[in-house]
Amino acid sequence: RRKGHRRSPIKEAVSIDQRPAIVDTRERLGDWEADTVLGKQGSGVLVTLAERKSRLYLVRRVEGKKASLVRDAIIDMLKPYKAYVHTITFDNGGEFAEHKAIAKGLDAKAYFAHPYSSWERGLNENFNGLLRQYIRKGTDMSTVSDEYVAQVEKKLNLRPRKCLGFRQPAVVFDELRQAA
Repeated sequence: RRKGHRRSPIKEAVSIDQRPAIVDTRERLGDWEADTVLGKQGSGVLVTLAERKSRLYLVRRVEGKKASLVRDAIIDMLKPYKAYVHTITFDNGGEFAEHKAIAKGLDAKAYFAHPYSSWERGLNENFNGLLRQYIRKGTDMSTVSDEYVAQVEKKLNLRPRKCLGFRQPAVVFDELRQAA
C-alpha cells in the first residue's frame, strides 16, 4: 500500500453502477439514499434517509458513528416502511460497513456511490443542507433532543417542494403508499 491510501472499510460493496435503472427514473416508491451528518467532535451523529420518489426524509440522532449504531438506527427507522424499501444507496463512509445486515433486516438491496461523488446521492445531500438550517454545523449533538430532531424532520416533510408540484413529501408518500 502506498502511504496515505487506505482500503475502504466496506466489504463486498456493490457499486451504484449495478443499481437497477428504475431507481434513476424515480418511478417507484421505495428507493432510499442514506447519509450521516456529524455534530461537534464526538458529540453524536444524525443518520438521514431520503426516499427518492416522494422526497420523504427521515432523521435519527445516534451517539456515534459506529457502524453498529448506524445499522440499528437505519433498520429501526425503515422498519415501519419495510414494504416500501427496495434499495438503499450509501456513500463510502465506514459507518455503513454493516450494509449487509441492513439489507437483510429490511429485505432490500444495498448500493454504494463512487468515492467523492456526492451528487450520486444528491437528494440526501440537498436535504442535509436544509437540515443544517435547523442544526448548524459544529453543533454539540448531545444538546440536541430527540424531540427537536423529530420536529425538524416533520417541518422538512411538510415543506412544499417545487419538484413535487409544491406538494409536501409526507403527503406525497402517503398518497403513493395508499395507491400501491
